[in-house]
Amino acid sequence: MPELPDITVYLEALERRILGRVLEKIRLTNPFLLRTAVPPIDSLAGRRVTALRRLGKRLVFGFEGDRWLVLHLMIAGRLHWADPTTQQKSPASRNTLAAFLFDSGTLTLTEAGTKRRASLHIVASEAALAMHDPGGIDPLTASLAAFAAALTRENHTLKRALTDPHLFSGIGNAYSDEILHAAHLSPVALTRKISRADLARLHTAVREQLLAWTDRLRRETGDAFPEKVTAFRPDMAVHGRFGQPCSVCGTTVQRIAYAENEVNYCPRCQTGGKLLADRSLSRLLKSDWPHTIDEAEALGRA
Repeated sequence: MPELPDITVYLEALERRILGRVLEKIRLTNPFLLRTAVPPIDSLAGRRVTALRRLGKRLVFGFEGDRWLVLHLMIAGRLHWADPTTQQKSPASRNTLAAFLFDSGTLTLTEAGTKRRASLHIVASEAALAMHDPGGIDPLTASLAAFAAALTRENHTLKRALTDPHLFSGIGNAYSDEILHAAHLSPVALTRKISRADLARLHTAVREQLLAWTDRLRRETGDAFPEKVTAFRPDMAVHGRFGQPCSVCGTTVQRIAYAENEVNYCPRCQTGGKLLADRSLSRLLKSDWPHTIDEAEALGRA
């Protein structure tokens, strides 16, 4: 799912292309994308784009007359731009959900796979727009005190707290793995039990990782439109790198799989060498489940 760095780069690319431009027409190819009926989506046609914002992991398009379009890409939704000056064609496939025709080009929304989770809402006021805000604080501007208050509001694991949109705005599965690795903290450590020093280190890691990845994505994209938005990047430290060496210490990256997500971590950098129990695998192996990375490596050599 696109997170704060990806959404930021999307918005910057859109600002250069559609801010101040007129939306001429909307082609909705999948009616299930639209989750509101009033005001009608066609009421945006002929209006000029006056604002572009991030609302958590949502992209917000502001139009003349206090009209707002709220787009949530979810896991597999992606945006594409067709620039008429370069005769670039808009992608057409069964994955296309909608196309927005501006006087400067065409913005297309696609969603890979068969599950249609991306959503589009049209609201008629800024007050109505606020109802789509999960309420998480901005991790880039939050003070240490505000960050600590949000993190410790409830006693959850660090992984769960960082990815809770009601606590922090824009952090998801991928960058939370990178943040926790940079902070040398276990993803299952409880929020109300970490020390002040660990809390301060986590606060710093959140800001540094999100800013570093945003800058990295900006450099990769340049003036082009971001077409390679993915949660799995080869230069990540641990996310998506299960079974590969940690970029810091060389220890094999481990993971805990649950539902449709997973936690990726380095046992030496983050858990003091302890292997975190995978619910399904540890239950299967029972007493044979290795408790430390040293035991696991010894079993591997054997």
